[in-house]
Amino acid sequence: MTKPSVPVGIVCSQSGPYQAMGREILKSAMMAVEEINNQTEFDFSITPNVRDPRGIVSEYHTACDDLIRNVGVEHIIGCYTSASRKQVLPIVERTDRLLWYPARYEGFECSDNVIYVGASPNHNVLPLVRYVLDNLSREIFCVGSNYVWTWETNRVTRELVSAADGHILAERLLELGESAVGHIVDEIVRRRPPIVFNTLVGSSSYDFIRAFHAGTKAAGLEIPMLSCSLCEPELAIVGAASAGCITSSAYFESIRLPENRAFVARWKARYGEDSSPSVDGQSAYVAVYLLARALQRAGTSDIAEVRRAAAGYRYNSPQGPVWIDGGNNHCVLTPRLAVSNPHGQFDIFWEADAPVKPDPYLTQLDVAVSPSRETSAGGALPNAPHLRVVK
Repeated sequence: MTKPSVPVGIVCSQSGPYQAMGREILKSAMMAVEEINNQTEFDFSITPNVRDPRGIVSEYHTACDDLIRNVGVEHIIGCYTSASRKQVLPIVERTDRLLWYPARYEGFECSDNVIYVGASPNHNVLPLVRYVLDNLSREIFCVGSNYVWTWETNRVTRELVSAADGHILAERLLELGESAVGHIVDEIVRRRPPIVFNTLVGSSSYDFIRAFHAGTKAAGLEIPMLSCSLCEPELAIVGAASAGCITSSAYFESIRLPENRAFVARWKARYGEDSSPSVDGQSAYVAVYLLARALQRAGTSDIAEVRRAAAGYRYNSPQGPVWIDGGNNHCVLTPRLAVSNPHGQFDIFWEADAPVKPDPYLTQLDVAVSPSRETSAGGALPNAPHLRVVK
């Protein structure tokens, strides 16, 4: 008997300045679709309808408009940058569709028509900055792409650092896809900041990391780099220069969970032993499963019913337990910190004791981030999470 089919849109760039991550999202999403279509527990199949916006921000709206009007999809998985999500948001809200957004993002948004599967700022920015303030420095030099991800991440970082009586030494921005990074590296070498926080996206980040490594090495400097986005496929793209980056993420290939070991084994069997899943790709995989299980529980693809069925349903994913907080449509995730090694992997040195509720507006940190409030003894931020070092 042929299963009924549910059309689902998959929108991610296969060309352009962040094509590498778009391809990873597509690979993971297609892997999940194939697995679901081959499982008897689902009484339907998913028909993927893939669109390639080619890294052109306006094309995301065009792609989703086509999927909604001409294909009739009610659910869309994809977008990588926040700029692309912002393009899609009006049309999914106007037509009452559901966007399953896999990427980590800057927070300060909540829509009934978006399921935010990636990390919120309290999952990645907060643990990273707290670790730096407690262990490395209270002075940070910021380099990023000139769009909302960097603007908001820098704003949160600035408030956290200021609350601890620290300083943001500089905020240098490049347009998306810009490769002229030499002047920023020259400034870093000249000023010798204790920490550099990299929020560049795609090819701009790869060019910067290589130039940063070469410039600081030639000057005899060892300056740690921070990231909330660097992942294993990007380590392979950048090469040896990527080693030593301190990264905050809910997912690393090196997570020691049986679900992740099985996921990585399936991934490598499908895409090659030398390949690695990315954090956003893994989130796309999780998004497909969360959608499929919500469809199964709801018994319909109706947006309101699927959203209701999805809320609170616990999925033991490769990154650990994940579920959607029905109050804000963001996922409960486990924050982790790791450092990249010369072998193209991450060594995890901290993880939260338990999955952490999403706090996209950082409402639990009003005291901690307010520059007008005093910090606790030693400058530690009140209400900030305790960091447990992984042995």
